[in-house]
Amino acid sequence: MEPNTIVAAVLGIVEGLTEFIPVSSTGHLLLMGHFLGFESPGRSFEVLIQLGALLAILGVYAARITQVARDAPHDPAARRFIAAILVAFLPAAVIGVLAHGFIKTVLFETPMLIAVMLILGGFILLWVDRRAVAPVYARAEDFPLPMALKVGFIQCLAMIPGVSRSGATIVGALMLGADKRSAAEFSFFLAMPTMLGAFAYDLFKNRDVLDGAAIGNIAIGFVFALITGVVVVRWLLGYVSRRGYALFAWWRIIVGTLALLALSAGM
Repeated sequence: MEPNTIVAAVLGIVEGLTEFIPVSSTGHLLLMGHFLGFESPGRSFEVLIQLGALLAILGVYAARITQVARDAPHDPAARRFIAAILVAFLPAAVIGVLAHGFIKTVLFETPMLIAVMLILGGFILLWVDRRAVAPVYARAEDFPLPMALKVGFIQCLAMIPGVSRSGATIVGALMLGADKRSAAEFSFFLAMPTMLGAFAYDLFKNRDVLDGAAIGNIAIGFVFALITGVVVVRWLLGYVSRRGYALFAWWRIIVGTLALLALSAGM
């Protein structure tokens, strides 16, 4: 295999492992790409391979998604849940389009910022995880629309790489009254329109710079992200219900600190 092909496979595995846990998959991809010397046209690789992780979630939740769709015509609760996901998605859709150029050309190209955000996010996650607050909501389907909208605005913080889309939505939901399992589950469902929208828009914006080699690397990363994403989604809910998010917080802090040290050393 060519060196770039191997790196694409490794980054695909990292995407699948980190997309749905609150450690910032994009931050990990950008830092690894920086240290491994991997460049993608328009930084499209880091966004487009997320489709693999998205398909992982669709596969794991296919039965539940189908059931919600079937219930929607006659069940107000199902319609409210769909509306909550769409309402939570709207802020990212608007801000993502308006800030796309700045995100790609400035934020994605600042590894020091990514490392700092990993560390700060880790400490915030530790603090939220240890708060002794009785949850109000035990099911993602029960989140009211105003709460969903607030989670959607909080998700927009993840446009800064290193923050973590899942981390922002989970922390936001926890602070607004969700328990640990329902916070993760709402993050899963919100990922579907968010990641699909990011994929479609980025593909449109970069359609002229993607050559055969770039598309090949994206396809490899996509496959590995899909496989590892399925494993993570199946495992995560049970883990966080029992043990919370401290493991991921410490991982963020360690990875961010190591990255800062490496960057300070000129790597």
